[in-house]
Amino acid sequence: MWEENQENQNNINEEKSNKYLKNLLDELEKTKKEIEEERDRTNAIISNLVDGILFFDEKKNISLVNPKAEEILEIKAEDVLNKNILELTKFPIFLPLIDVLGAEIRTLFRKEIKLKENLIFEISSVPLSINQKRIGNLAVLHDITREKLIEKLKNEFVSLSAHQLRTPLSAIKWIIESLLNEEAGKITEEQKELLIKAKISNNRMIKLIDDLLDVTKIEEGRYIGEMTLTNLEPIVESSIDTYKEEIKRKKIRLEVKGLSDNLPKVMADVEKIKIAFQNIFDNAVKYTKEGGKIFVSLNYDEKNKEILIQVKDTGIGIPKNQQERIFTKFFRGSNATPIDTEGSGLGLFLTKNIIEAHYGKIWFESEENKGTTFYFTLPVKESYAEYITKEFY
Repeated sequence: MWEENQENQNNINEEKSNKYLKNLLDELEKTKKEIEEERDRTNAIISNLVDGILFFDEKKNISLVNPKAEEILEIKAEDVLNKNILELTKFPIFLPLIDVLGAEIRTLFRKEIKLKENLIFEISSVPLSINQKRIGNLAVLHDITREKLIEKLKNEFVSLSAHQLRTPLSAIKWIIESLLNEEAGKITEEQKELLIKAKISNNRMIKLIDDLLDVTKIEEGRYIGEMTLTNLEPIVESSIDTYKEEIKRKKIRLEVKGLSDNLPKVMADVEKIKIAFQNIFDNAVKYTKEGGKIFVSLNYDEKNKEILIQVKDTGIGIPKNQQERIFTKFFRGSNATPIDTEGSGLGLFLTKNIIEAHYGKIWFESEENKGTTFYFTLPVKESYAEYITKEFY
């Protein structure tokens, strides 16, 4: 009897064990199927992306190339898979890619590269990790050839239009000045007043045309001229002198520090740096109300080997929800337009590009109705040389 019961119990246990094993196998099969389906979905997405995808494993070898990357780079995946990035030099089209990524596969975001004539891409490279362990780098190639062509055509149109407009505007300026100098005969006070207004409007148009031409030069990479070793103090001082009458008229309290500190020299395109400072200082004067205050300072940051220029005002400030757009083309704050209806919205865009072309940085702090402080830095001679070396290599 006992043996019979034991046998029955063994049968029951075996049946439970088989059932458990079957459920486990079913679950494993289900999981495997789900993993395969997820893998197939991922592969389908990667294969049908309109951007080229390259994946470099932890050894810097290519372990994935999607069909779009094959098309862009005019290669077959099997020819490059498991090859180190430095082994790809035998493929000429890879050379611009190798230059920007480097042997270590740098992290990049939307770096523009020209793979060949009329084929321009933006490349982004990001490290990938699983459970905080780095498994490699993903590089994405995005075709911007069409956008660059449209941009080039737009710039050419703006440049041509601006040049065509500047010629008659210059002629009008000469005629107005001749009339004001009474070279064509005596004029009345009323006529003189009208001519002065016409001259002011004409000068504003010429300034706008010049700004548009500067924008096209920036976008074509030919804006910055000859770099010379220079002191910033006289540039700042002469720029401020230009606004003395306006500052006096508005009873603005002006405080300037650092002009006599014998600061180190910087490498600069003097004309462009003057434009950059004037654009900032002009806004401070223009948007500071009567009786307000403007503070300007120049300081040498010995640690970072750079000159820090600060322009602080008690003006209208920049609305918080508009601050991220302050350096974009044609942007003007909603509270600035009623004060100065003639502004083009190009001044700070030009300023940012000038400063960055000199390997400097620009930023600001602002609170609406309380004022704005702009800061920008320029590397001194020794530091500037270091930037040039880094860019070259």
